[in-house]
Amino acid sequence: MEIPRVPTVFLKLASAVIGPDANIVLPRNSAQPDYEAELAAVIGRAGRNIAAQDWERHVAGYTILNDVSARDVQLATSQWTLGKSFDTFCPIGPAVVTTDEIHDPHVLDIRLSIGGELLQHSNTRELIFKLPDLIAYISSIVPLDPGDIISTGTPAGVGLGRTPQRWLRAGEQVEITIEGVGTLRNSTAAATA
Repeated sequence: MEIPRVPTVFLKLASAVIGPDANIVLPRNSAQPDYEAELAAVIGRAGRNIAAQDWERHVAGYTILNDVSARDVQLATSQWTLGKSFDTFCPIGPAVVTTDEIHDPHVLDIRLSIGGELLQHSNTRELIFKLPDLIAYISSIVPLDPGDIISTGTPAGVGLGRTPQRWLRAGEQVEITIEGVGTLRNSTAAATA
């Protein structure tokens, strides 16, 4: 995809959130479920119109987020929320690592593997939009509240960008590791209803 001039911001509904070791349920009405390893910042202090240089004062810590996306639903319109908000499409965890434990969130190794096959491997220094810019931009439009989670973007290697494309299949284990933050593991399962 073309690199955007401003951050592409969308919501994931709370009903999509699951924790470590919970199943990512692959819906019947999508043939293109995809994975996205991302570093996420957890907001600890409310604010609006936050200056980029003040971003750290508003972050409580960091965690891992898998921005699971039904690409066929997501890209059918210009509104991405539904394609990214199926139940179980927002695995988060395994914990929130406080800011005093991560000196710089922009120098962390990030990798995703499925069944032991490494599919994404990069470093947060490669983020197109860093946390100061994301927090300043988002808070200029909507207030940020404690508990809000801002996910930062994913490295190359998602299923959509591969040749041939590679979609999540039932019975797989997805593992995301971010240096200093931990490892988030979730299995995939076919929808039963």
